[in-house]
Amino acid sequence: MSTQLPRLLAGLVDDAAVFPPGSAPLPEAVPAHRRHRLSWYAELVGPLLVPASAVATRALHPLVDPADDLVVGLIGDTGLDGLPAALAAVPPGVTIRQVEVAVAVRGEDPQPGLTTLLALARSLGQPTVYAEIPLAVGLMGALDLLVGARAAGLPVAAKFRTGGPAAELFPTPAELAAVIHACQQRKLPFKLTAGLHHAVRHLDPATGFTHHGFANVLAAALVAAEEAGVEQITELLTTTDPRPLLAPIAQGLAAARPLWVGYGSCSILEPLTDLIQLGLVNGGTDT
Repeated sequence: MSTQLPRLLAGLVDDAAVFPPGSAPLPEAVPAHRRHRLSWYAELVGPLLVPASAVATRALHPLVDPADDLVVGLIGDTGLDGLPAALAAVPPGVTIRQVEVAVAVRGEDPQPGLTTLLALARSLGQPTVYAEIPLAVGLMGALDLLVGARAAGLPVAAKFRTGGPAAELFPTPAELAAVIHACQQRKLPFKLTAGLHHAVRHLDPATGFTHHGFANVLAAALVAAEEAGVEQITELLTTTDPRPLLAPIAQGLAAARPLWVGYGSCSILEPLTDLIQLGLVNGGTDT
């Protein structure tokens, strides 16, 4: 295999360096992202994820050259009300590829907040808006709302949290399998965020939390695309052995990822190192 990444891995990892647990200062994250984009593994790297507040307060402006063509994902830390101001303040040289916003929950039902977000997406036209939906009552109805919006021409998709600073933020393999299966049944693209620090499911001794593995998710998404049921998807998400994951991944390397758009990671090099160790990518010379 050459050092060029397989198509299956293209854009898999968004650069979330400024977010926890990495929390890199923006003046460090922007030049580091440029280096990633110029490296041999550039095809692995998605947009730089930036808080909407940093754009609205013009903190990003002095770090960007108009000739940069910096591709950014805007994370709605301002809430829905603050997004128009952030989008209006985007500096020259920055392209907003996606907007990601957590949906407000009312009585554990995300649909009222999602309705408000869809109205915003309708006013924006572009870019793609990802609704971060909690795994709570009303989830399937929320997915159906997104499907209906997509059918009406809105560039919207789903986003789910797979980790964080508390145990309840980590869905079980069965819960995540149900979400992947539901998105597959609806042909609904989705992103994931938080907790996917390594390729294979593992216990983090520092926190005591068991993290999902991004290779587990990749294998699960591939078999889901082949109409696998929730039980088979759950098995792949549960395993801590990389061997069952490598077969479906190796078979799909030449094709685009089905529905799973990717995930944000505060480190680009950690997932890259795991991919090299699994034999899915050959190391380059400029790391």
